[in-house]
Amino acid sequence: MKIRTLSVLLAGSCLALACSTIHAQDVAEGQWINLFDGESLYGWTPVGDGNWEVSDGVLSLTQGNSGFLATLAQFSDFDLSVTMRVTGMGTAGIAFRAPLSGYAQEQGGAAVNLVAGEDNAAFSTVNIRALGKEVTAQVNDIDVPTAVSNTKGHIAIQFHKYDRFKKGPKLEIKEVKLRPLAMTSLFNGENLDGWNIIPDRKSVFSVNDGALNIKDGNGQIETTGVYRNFVLQLDIYSNGDHLNSGVFFRTPPGVFWVGYEAQIRNQWTRDDRSKPVDFGTGGLYGLKPARKVVSNDREWFTMTVACCDNHYAVWVNGYQTADFTDTRPVSEDANGKNGYVSTAGTINLQGHDPTTDLSFKNIHIQPLD
Repeated sequence: MKIRTLSVLLAGSCLALACSTIHAQDVAEGQWINLFDGESLYGWTPVGDGNWEVSDGVLSLTQGNSGFLATLAQFSDFDLSVTMRVTGMGTAGIAFRAPLSGYAQEQGGAAVNLVAGEDNAAFSTVNIRALGKEVTAQVNDIDVPTAVSNTKGHIAIQFHKYDRFKKGPKLEIKEVKLRPLAMTSLFNGENLDGWNIIPDRKSVFSVNDGALNIKDGNGQIETTGVYRNFVLQLDIYSNGDHLNSGVFFRTPPGVFWVGYEAQIRNQWTRDDRSKPVDFGTGGLYGLKPARKVVSNDREWFTMTVACCDNHYAVWVNGYQTADFTDTRPVSEDANGKNGYVSTAGTINLQGHDPTTDLSFKNIHIQPLD
């Protein structure tokens, strides 16, 4: 397969957007999340005339002249790995830090594009590392040049047919996964420095074996700093059956149980994990139930929350469980259950009731502002 790289989001004038030299020790690396779940287009938005479908774990563009498929979530510093194959007539590739409107060539987006090969061409692996202004890319371990000026944006799968051909390229995607980079620790594993406890509540907060533990009645512990747009990752352990807790964000400092809440509750109806109880772990409480409960009690699991402007997404163990765009009027009391919360706020962990007994560790954040 021939390789062509572009430092623009979309190849060709008719494609309008609608809507390694860096060493591991230089960055705090997060956990991988799957942007494509192998089942659906969940978390993505299509633009253009493409016909997209998912079958047998493969995302395919079966026909189309020009367009793209973009994540609803935005990302800043990351490792990105994509396994893809392009056949037919035209080009296709992976764009990053991309806007959803206008031409990325004029707005700082970037891409690695592949020229279509024969129908029996092998799948290629595209790896991209974006860390501040330093960006590297490889296709099948071969370095390719690319550059980007945007500090954050969407991940997009783009395609474009050559004008001289009647049909465009065909595209197959097996995997799209991303790992946040340049993350800052919010918890030192030794004490509660950097955290404030809401007073006059019943929860008991302690540090045991490198984890922040919450027990007993309702309460709240929050970061001393505030954050508006970010990617947050943390490991969670439920020390009981179906215990209730949550990770709150955009909460005004010192205010109890407002902002938005990524729910923690490993419970589902009968044997169907797609029917969560009380929104389920990875749901956005009061707004969006988890599409599937993938975590279990008495096992560590990783939660990822991506919050940017009015869009929020949650992954549990790398699987996207919730996606929500808040188009409601601004909430007067900063309660995300009542309306849009637009301002920066704390990250906080919830003690829910007398049965609460949860542990948290490896709490890291990457601000997107």
